[in-house]
Amino acid sequence: MNDSFSSILSSSNYINGKWHSAGNGELLLVIDKYTQKEITSVPFCSNAQMEKAIATSVKGFEELKKWSAGQRSDALEKMRAGLVENKEAFAQLIAAEAGKPIGYARGEMDRCIDTLKTAVSEALRFDGEMVPMDYNNGAGKVAFTRRFPIGPIAAISPFNFPLNLALHKIAPAIACGCSIVLKPAPQTPLVALAFAKLVDDLDCLPKGALNVLVANIPEAEMLVTDERMKFLSFTGSPQIGWKLKEICGKKKVALELGGNATVIVDETADIAQAAKLSAIGAFLYSGQICISTQRIFVHESISEAFTKLLVSEIEALKVGDPRDEKVMVSSIIQPIHVERISDWVNEAVEHGAKVLTGGKLVSEEHGLYAPTLLTNTEREMKVCAEEAFGPVAIIETFGDYKDAIEQTNDSVFGLQAGVFTNNFEHVKIAHQELEVGGVMINNIPGFRIDSMPYGGVKDSGLGREGIKYTMEEMTEPRLLVY
Repeated sequence: MNDSFSSILSSSNYINGKWHSAGNGELLLVIDKYTQKEITSVPFCSNAQMEKAIATSVKGFEELKKWSAGQRSDALEKMRAGLVENKEAFAQLIAAEAGKPIGYARGEMDRCIDTLKTAVSEALRFDGEMVPMDYNNGAGKVAFTRRFPIGPIAAISPFNFPLNLALHKIAPAIACGCSIVLKPAPQTPLVALAFAKLVDDLDCLPKGALNVLVANIPEAEMLVTDERMKFLSFTGSPQIGWKLKEICGKKKVALELGGNATVIVDETADIAQAAKLSAIGAFLYSGQICISTQRIFVHESISEAFTKLLVSEIEALKVGDPRDEKVMVSSIIQPIHVERISDWVNEAVEHGAKVLTGGKLVSEEHGLYAPTLLTNTEREMKVCAEEAFGPVAIIETFGDYKDAIEQTNDSVFGLQAGVFTNNFEHVKIAHQELEVGGVMINNIPGFRIDSMPYGGVKDSGLGREGIKYTMEEMTEPRLLVY
């Protein structure tokens, strides 16, 4: 066992304030993504354990919803302080089980602390609104809404931000008075269980208010379909997300499903800044980020100079062990995805795409693929049309700015986009015309602050994350008129 995170490690499922070291008889082997060595194993929960998690979540909700805003805020503050004390251990665990570069893992921990800090304050100020009523038939009336928690939350989190994206479900749920059952990604369950251990050690929530379980497909679907769960929050692939929406029944749903994000670089842009940020945005953590830069469209008048700068920035990125402080491109989460990425690149090249840099496996043993930039691509190629979720980007030119807008919109996805420009008319056009959830000016689409409304359109999902915005999803307004 790695001593750097052994103090926070748990290898059991957390249900109703108790740890369960046995499940359905199957074990999930969790490996270090770089060394491929076993970290530990966790039991898959049984059907009966999932039933218990759901039932106790209902009881936990009945208690938590009675808590004052101050009590909920105090509980979240204890969690925040606990993460501060254990920040490095959590970062080391993220680096091991997610293969995330340690600097980026520490950055995730900073964001986790900020996510909880935001929830601490939102729990105190979140409520309804005054409703204008003093006219016509409402003359002399006063009306306002209060927001009430809707009930237990079913949450499924992804591998790439194994704690922060779990906290984007847990923190707003607790802040507004909802209990939550979390199923973490099978590739990275340990950091979510470590957070459950922290909460358990703090003894800061009612039993059943937080349950964390490793679940196989039948038990996961049980969580999603059960009518006692009043909201489904899912972050993951479009294929799974839309299927879960179909089977989840009448409950409210929020889906964050990723995309093939674009950067547009016009003729007025600072191309050195755009190249440096685009290289990071495309290849940090091997591109395994929902808003990783995948498609780059650059004005033809600057394309040669920009491409030369971009290739130089890409080739300067260090590839290797995520625990190396200088590494930015690290292990791909599973061998099957290394193979998929290689197949997509080879397929593109076979159909006329040109490799400007990369395009090869660095280490099969460690799951490393070279940061790859392609050009002369076609929109139908997988590297363009689908979500690569790997260290692959494409670069193409445009003549007219509106062509770049149209090329960006020519996608089934629409999460975020980045536009590098010093022409304010182009800023306005981008905001008006880009079919995405967020437009980042002179920045990459991977920019995110945890309090902002974050989400997409089209196949990129439904609803918005960001603590206040998620709390709105997890509550219902109730009107009072007198």
